[in-house]
Amino acid sequence: MAVAKSRTVVEPSAQFDLSTATPNIQISSLVAASTPSDSQTLIYIGTKSGALVLLQLTEGNNLSFLRSVSIVQDSPVESLHVLSEAGKVLVLANGFLFLVDRLLLQPAKKVAPLKGVSVIARRCLSAGGTASSNLFDHPTESSSSSSRILQKFGSGIRANGVKIRESDQLAQQPGSGYVFAVVVGKRLIMGELNSSGGSFVILKEIQAIDGVRTMVWVDDSIIVGTINGYSMFSCVTGQSGVIFTLPDSSNPPRLNLLRKEWRVLLVVDNVGVMVDVNGQPVGGSLVFRHGLDSVTEISSCVAAVRDGKMDVYHKKSGRCIQTVMFAGDGVGGCFVTEEDTGNGNLIFVATPTKVFCYLEVPYEEQIKELLRKKNFKEAITLVEELEHEDEMPKDVLSFVHAQVGFLLLFDLHFEEAVNHFLQSETMQPSEVFPFIMRDPNRWSLLVPRNRYWGLHPPPAPLEEVVDNGLVTIQRALFLRKAGVETAVDDHFILNPPNRADLLESAIRNMIRYLEASRNKDLTLSVREGVDTLLMYLYRALNLVSEMEKLASSENYCVVEELENLLDETGHLRTLAFLYANKGMNSKALAIWRILARNYSSGPRKDHVMENGQTTTVTSLSAQEIAATEASKILEECSDQDLVLQHFYWIADIDQVLAVKVLTSEKREEQLSPAAVLAAIDPKKIEIRQRYLQWLIEDQDSNDTQFHTMYALSLAKSALETVEEVVSSISIGVNPGEMNSNESETDAIFESPVRERLQIFLQSSDLYDPLQVLELIENSELWLEKAILYRKLGQETLVLQILALKLEDSEAAEQYCAEIGRPDAYMQLLDMYLDPQDGKAPMFKAAVRLLHNHGESLDPLQVLETLSPEMPLQLASDTILRMFRARIHHHRQGQIVHNLSRAVDIDARLAVLEERSRHVQINDESLCDSCRARLGTKLFAMYPDDTIVCYKCFRRQGESTSVTGRDFKRDILIKPGWLVTR
Repeated sequence: MAVAKSRTVVEPSAQFDLSTATPNIQISSLVAASTPSDSQTLIYIGTKSGALVLLQLTEGNNLSFLRSVSIVQDSPVESLHVLSEAGKVLVLANGFLFLVDRLLLQPAKKVAPLKGVSVIARRCLSAGGTASSNLFDHPTESSSSSSRILQKFGSGIRANGVKIRESDQLAQQPGSGYVFAVVVGKRLIMGELNSSGGSFVILKEIQAIDGVRTMVWVDDSIIVGTINGYSMFSCVTGQSGVIFTLPDSSNPPRLNLLRKEWRVLLVVDNVGVMVDVNGQPVGGSLVFRHGLDSVTEISSCVAAVRDGKMDVYHKKSGRCIQTVMFAGDGVGGCFVTEEDTGNGNLIFVATPTKVFCYLEVPYEEQIKELLRKKNFKEAITLVEELEHEDEMPKDVLSFVHAQVGFLLLFDLHFEEAVNHFLQSETMQPSEVFPFIMRDPNRWSLLVPRNRYWGLHPPPAPLEEVVDNGLVTIQRALFLRKAGVETAVDDHFILNPPNRADLLESAIRNMIRYLEASRNKDLTLSVREGVDTLLMYLYRALNLVSEMEKLASSENYCVVEELENLLDETGHLRTLAFLYANKGMNSKALAIWRILARNYSSGPRKDHVMENGQTTTVTSLSAQEIAATEASKILEECSDQDLVLQHFYWIADIDQVLAVKVLTSEKREEQLSPAAVLAAIDPKKIEIRQRYLQWLIEDQDSNDTQFHTMYALSLAKSALETVEEVVSSISIGVNPGEMNSNESETDAIFESPVRERLQIFLQSSDLYDPLQVLELIENSELWLEKAILYRKLGQETLVLQILALKLEDSEAAEQYCAEIGRPDAYMQLLDMYLDPQDGKAPMFKAAVRLLHNHGESLDPLQVLETLSPEMPLQLASDTILRMFRARIHHHRQGQIVHNLSRAVDIDARLAVLEERSRHVQINDESLCDSCRARLGTKLFAMYPDDTIVCYKCFRRQGESTSVTGRDFKRDILIKPGWLVTR
C-alpha cells in the first residue's frame, strides 16, 4: 500500500472484503456510528442489490461481519442515516424510507406516507446559530400544534431558554422525533420522523426545483444541488436564491457538511467551494487533484476519494498533505465517511467490494513526524492553528519552538535555532548550559533532564556538536555520490562549512540567547549560570569590550569559576572589573597596580575614520586608565589602610586622581587627616596643599594646625616661584612662558600659588601669622607681608608697604578708610611727601589723596605738611580743592540743619492741631462700636475720627480703632506745610 505525503494525517487500521461474506455484492452507500456504551463502532453498508450490511469495529481494530438484511429487491440503497439515540437506521431506497433497528435484528419497516423520495437530509443546528424554532412565517395552526412544533425544534441551540452543550446539538431523547427534509419531485417537504411509530409527520412544504441530487440542511438554510447549480431555501420564509450555476458539462453536484466549522462544501468538478450557513463563500477553494467520488471531513482537513486514492487536503491552505493508495486504478466508485457524530477519529473508505478503516493520527504524532522530516515551518504552523482552534494548550507552541531549536542546533543552523529558543516562553536558559560547559559542573543539577520527544541527541559541548555535524556532512557527501538521499541540508552539501566558522557562529548565537535571557525573571542560581557562561563565551571569541562591560556592570558572575580562566588568558582588566563589582577591592587594586606597572606610560593612539580619511587620535595612556579605574574604587573605599597603600602609585601617574581619592566624599567614613598627611610624600607638595585646602574650605576644619600648615606650605611654594622667576630672568627666559608651561603641567590648581596664598592669608584668622611672617620676612612677597602686618595690627608698616613698596595708592587709601581715623590719611600724606630712604616725593599720589579725601583733612595741618619742594601749581590746585570741599561740606551741613528744623516745626504744629481738635457730643451721638448712646458717658476718639465709649475703648485698646486699623503698624499721616503723603 503506497503512501505519498508531507505528513501523516490518517494511517490504516483495518480492512474487510465483503465478497468473503456475501458474494456478488457492490456497495452503493456507507455510514458509520459509534456506540459509547459498548465501545464499538458499527458500519452500515448499502448495496446496489437493496441489502443493508452491518460490520463492526471492535477495540482491537478488527473489522468483522455481523449480519445483513434485505431492504428492497434489485434497487440500490441510496442514503443511510443513523439515529443513534433511538437505536434505528433510516434507509432511503427505491423512493421509500425504511426504518431498521441498529443491529439489523428485525425486518425493515417502511415509513408512511412518503413515496417517490429522491433526496433526504437531516436538520443540523450549528454552534451559536440563530435557527428558528418555528418553520412557519406566521402561526396558522392551533396553539397546541404551534406548541408541538416548538417542542420538536427546541432540541437545538436553545430549548425552553436553556442552552445545550455543543456536543449535544444533534442529540435527541430516545423515542422523540427527528426533523428531516425530503425532496419528492419538485416539492421540498419538511417534517418530523417518529422513530418509535415509524411515521413521518409533514410540518411544512415548499415548492422547490426539479432535479435535486443532493441536499444539506443547517439551521434555517436548506442548500440543494442540481445538475444546473446550487440553490438555497429558507425553511422559515420559503424564499429561495441561486448560490451559483454549474457549467453544462460539469459533473453531478455534491454537497458535504463540514461540522467542525459549520460550513458546507459545494463541489464543482474538481473544485470545492466552502460557504457559510447563509450561502456566502468563506475561506479559499479546494482543488482536488484527482477529482472525487466522495468527500468527508477529518478535523482541520478534508478527505476526497476516487479511483482507489484518498487525498487529504488542508482546509485553510488547500494543500494536499497526504495521499493514500487503498486500491488500484479502475476499481470503480469509492465512498468515504467519518463517524456519524463527527467527533470521532475514525475514517471509513469503501470500494465496491471492500471496506477500509483508517485511524486519525493524533496531532502530537503528526507534529513529531514533521519534525523528523525537518518540516519545521509546517510543524510550527500546525501547532499555531491547533492552538488558535483550542485543540492544544498554549504552552505546546513554546515546547515545539524549543524542540525545533534543538533540532536546528544539532543540524548546525545556529542562528535559526536561537531564533526558535527566543520564541519559546517555557524554555529555561539552563537547558543550554551543557552546550557551553561540560558536565559535571556547578549548574549540572539545574539542567532539566527532559529530551522533549527524544528527537535530538543529548546535549553536548558546542565543539562536539560541530564536530559531529561535520562528520554527518562528510558521510552525506559519500552517500550522495553513491546515489543515496540523506536528510542533510543541500546548502552544506554544495558548500561544506569550515569548522572555525561554524564554531564562531554557534558561540555568537549562544551569546545572543544568553544576553536575551538576562532580561527574564530567573532564579539566583540560573542568573549566576547565565552571566558566568556568558563570560566564558565572550572569552572564547576574545570580545574584550563585552567582557569588561559585563564585568563592570551589575552581574551575577561567580568569581571562583572565572578568576583562573581570566588570569591564565591574560584578561586582567576584566578580572579587575569583576573583583571590584563583587566588592573584592583589595584584589582589584592589586591587579590595577600590576597593570599600571607593566603598561607603557606613553599615550595610546587610536585610528579613527572621519570623512573617509584615517586620523590618529591620542587618548589616555594605559597607565592613566589603570590609575583612573583604581581611583574609582578608592573613592568609595572606607578602608584607610587600603586607600593609603594604593594612592601613592596613583599619585605617581596622575596627581589629580590622587587628590580625588583623598578628598572623595563618596565613602561612608572619611579618612583620618593626620594619617593622610603623614602618608603624603613630602615631594608631592601640590597634593598636600590641595588636601589641606579641602580640609579647610570643604570640611570647614577649624584646626589652627592645619591652617598654619597650609599657609606655610603656600608661602614656601610662593618663595620657590619667586626664586624661579628671578633665576629665569637672569638667564634670559621670559617669565610668562615659564608660567604658561607650569600651568599646563599643574592641573590640581587653577590659580597661581601667590594668588592662593594671598586669598588664604586674607580669609583665614586661624593660622599663626608670626610663623608665616618669619618665613617670608626677607623675601619680595610685599603684599603677603602687608596682609600679615595687618593681621598683627601694624598699620604703619602696612601703609608703608602699600604706598611705598607696592605704590598701590588705591589700596593704601582703602586701608585708611578701614582704619577710620583722619590721622591715617595724614600719615599716608606724610609718607607720600617724605618717602625716606632717598626716594623722591610722590606728588601725584599726594594730590590723588587730597582730591579723594581732602574733606577729611585739616587744611592747616595739610599746609604745614606740604613740602616746600612741591610745585606751586600742584599745591595751589590741591589747596583750592580742599577749601572748596571744606566750604561745600559746611554748606551741606547748614542745609541739613535747616531741613531738620523745618521737619521739627511741622511735627510740633501737627501735635498742636491734634491737641486743639475737638468733637461735639449730644444726646443722639452713638458709640461706633457698640452703637450705645454716649450721653454723659466717658468716650474716646481715635486718630481716624472714630468715637467709642470708654468700655469699648478698654476692649479695643489704644492702637486699634473700630475699623480694625492698627496705628502702630499703619501710621496715619496728615498733610502739613512740609510733609505730604
